[in-house]
Amino acid sequence: MERIINIHVEKLPEGFFLATSDEVQGLVAQGRTLAETMEIARDVARRLLEAQQERKPSASEPELADSFDLPLVVGS
Repeated sequence: MERIINIHVEKLPEGFFLATSDEVQGLVAQGRTLAETMEIARDVARRLLEAQQERKPSASEPELADSFDLPLVVGS
């Protein structure tokens, strides 16, 4: 699945480029050229988004609170 995310790029005083994103927590990429920086950012974003998906509870296993009520069916 493809997704569009906004990337903020800064040219650092040392001549490198730094890419970050408010949309993907933890995305930080640095490269010598803009193309290299964007390639690294794409790879980092893909890995971070995959990790986020793996940590999400599946639909069949909802996250449980510390205390809750459930129905229980008992046969006679």
